[in-house]
Amino acid sequence: MLDQAERLRRLVNDKDEINPKNKAKIITVTSGKGGVGKSNFVVNLGITLQKKGKRVLIFDADIGMGNDDVLMGIYPRYNIFDLIRGRDLDEILVQGPEGVMLLAGGSGLNQVEDLQSHERDAFLGKLESLDGFDYILMDTGAGINRSVLAFIACSEELIIIITPEPTSLTDAYSLVKATDHFKIKSKAKIVVNKAFTKAEGNQTFNKFKTAVNRFLTVEVSYLGCILDDRKLVQGVRDQVPFVISYPHSDASKGIEEISKTLLGEDSKMRIGAQGVFKKLFNIFS
Repeated sequence: MLDQAERLRRLVNDKDEINPKNKAKIITVTSGKGGVGKSNFVVNLGITLQKKGKRVLIFDADIGMGNDDVLMGIYPRYNIFDLIRGRDLDEILVQGPEGVMLLAGGSGLNQVEDLQSHERDAFLGKLESLDGFDYILMDTGAGINRSVLAFIACSEELIIIITPEPTSLTDAYSLVKATDHFKIKSKAKIVVNKAFTKAEGNQTFNKFKTAVNRFLTVEVSYLGCILDDRKLVQGVRDQVPFVISYPHSDASKGIEEISKTLLGEDSKMRIGAQGVFKKLFNIFS
């Protein structure tokens, strides 16, 4: 773990791949525990950004437990490492609602250590066209493990989903503590999901921020909240994202506000899809 932590720190400080021109903005979305609505947030945020004229790719990076495809009502035949087996990128990518594209990770990252150098070069070459996207949203698994920390280290922006439940707060705090301990991120944006009111959303964030500020050095900022909404649950059951089936619901309004905030930010750091996977190769190999 110590060797990996050193790799994570080196990659965070590596500026060779940074070039804002023609590169996608890479955002990692994660959570301290499961069941907080992380994947539902990613899918609906991606669709909202797409509807605003941005090209969005969702990379389902929850190894072995990804469900973004189910939430979107689509069923990919292949995952990202089928590129190594000779598939083309247009066979791997699947189009979802409103034109959002999905790239399934599956269990592919577990195979990184077995790749030869020429296979890695071929793989990275095929990823070049992904830089035509404006945003790549990486939906990781929940909790603290090697893959989650790697995706956090390789992205330019980190969003953590929490809920008002005490277990969500404590687990999210542990996640931020790990990123602080290994020095892989200095900032994180927080989204409060399943709040009963906007006031509860603000209170939940302030409680979380107080604990982080007291013991850690990571700077957390409030990205917004999504109110608890029965229409959100119905959207999951129907496999139709709620921003499509219930565009005027409270949950959809929360996603809309968050998307406007993200669009209003101009990042000078753009590592792009190839940059992300070059760094992931260095971490996992």
